[in-house]
Amino acid sequence: MEDINAGIITAEQAAEAAKGLTFEIVWAALMEDRRQMQESQKRIEESRLESQKRMQESKKRMEKSEKRLQKRMEETQKAIKELSNNIGGVNNALGRFTESLFSTGLDEIFTELGYTFSKQGPHVKFKDRATGKILAEADYFLEDGEYAMAVEVKTELKEGDVNDHMDRIAVIRAYFDERNDRRTLVGAVAGGIIHENVLKYAQKQGLYVITKRGDSAVIADMPEDFKARKW
Repeated sequence: MEDINAGIITAEQAAEAAKGLTFEIVWAALMEDRRQMQESQKRIEESRLESQKRMQESKKRMEKSEKRLQKRMEETQKAIKELSNNIGGVNNALGRFTESLFSTGLDEIFTELGYTFSKQGPHVKFKDRATGKILAEADYFLEDGEYAMAVEVKTELKEGDVNDHMDRIAVIRAYFDERNDRRTLVGAVAGGIIHENVLKYAQKQGLYVITKRGDSAVIADMPEDFKARKW
């Protein structure tokens, strides 16, 4: 059995151990312990402050990095916006230039086909009576007392443009009917670039196709079975 008195010293043993100890020695030992404790606390505090400093520096670096990233994002968005505006501006300018190529003489080139258009207008808008909303707009609109023709002009004509123009003419027809305008509507498309498949597609829909030949606007050669669609 383990001795329960193990580790316990007697008064005589304590007295013997205390021999030679003075107040100064005991005080010095206490002061040394205190000093060591203070140094330990100081190291702990320095370590805490150093850790806090590193955290603050890391936070500052992150904030700077976030600001730089935000600035780059804003600069990138600005550049994209400017590029989009420039592209849009170029496209608009190119579109206006293409329209200008067909701005004169459209009425004359249809004379040989029996039309007698006496009036030609650019960007003719058709508005709803009640709301003033634009229902349709023709790049060029030719008219006389019997016929009216809506012309759509594209830098490069595509099949989708042909379909859109067919829908546009249908809207103009409804506009005419509402106003009891009984004139017959016909349609034409024009383009600076017209591929052969698009040319044939437009003519199949019953639209005249206008192209450039030198400095003049001309009606593209029509197949023998071509028949202009009338609305």
